[in-house]
Amino acid sequence: MNVLDFGFAGLEAQLWQILFLSIRCGAALLAAPMVGGMAIPPQLRALLALVFAVFTATWLPLPPLPEMMSFAAVLAVVQEAVIGAALGFLLQVAFAVPLIAAEQIAGTMGLAIATSIDPNSGAQSGALGTYFGLLLTLLFYTLGAHLLWFELLIESYRVLPAGSFALGEVAAREIVMFAGYGFAVAAAIALPVVIVLLAVQVVTGVISRSAPALNLFALGLPAGVLAGIAALIVVMPIVIEQFAALLAVTLERSAALFTPGGAV
Repeated sequence: MNVLDFGFAGLEAQLWQILFLSIRCGAALLAAPMVGGMAIPPQLRALLALVFAVFTATWLPLPPLPEMMSFAAVLAVVQEAVIGAALGFLLQVAFAVPLIAAEQIAGTMGLAIATSIDPNSGAQSGALGTYFGLLLTLLFYTLGAHLLWFELLIESYRVLPAGSFALGEVAAREIVMFAGYGFAVAAAIALPVVIVLLAVQVVTGVISRSAPALNLFALGLPAGVLAGIAALIVVMPIVIEQFAALLAVTLERSAALFTPGGAV
């Protein structure tokens, strides 16, 4: 345990240490969707970053930090911001997966015009996408994944000490590969519902060709919405399992960023 000396003699060094350690935490919290959204005040995010920095400076062994206002300090600050942003960006990609799947489903159902305010970004998004995002957020906190992510953030200081230059090209490749995995998961979530809606549209087209007097829009749109809702109810247990697997893979890839085989 490191005892911080807050006397006036070493006050400048202690403040530089806390400020330097808070850069990685602040970048991770800024990029993470759970605390980086518009609903969380920036002052609270800065306070959380300082709290994590004090905790890290107290309980983890720290190497000598570069001198303040030096070129080495500038490079170290940039690296700390990149490491924290990479850790938070992986979580951001995971939370974008249900939005992609919901956009595909809503567009096929005819619900693309039903929009609402996304609490994370503050922008308008599909109502189904907001619903899927809330489900993933609830599952994220229910499974305790936020605690594991905070643990990864703290352990990153042990694997990659603050100020040690250890940037590599493997981390960027891992992030891109995880983005590809996210697209695959989004397609797997949307595929069953889209297939059902495609079958409904084929049946509706056949009926409209057989009876041209029928109004295709008055018949097809309600049928697509009802079929989509029924399909979502049926596949919802599978969707929850895919969400849980997505969170598990996200934490594994986040941990791989700080391993020798996939270090940042």
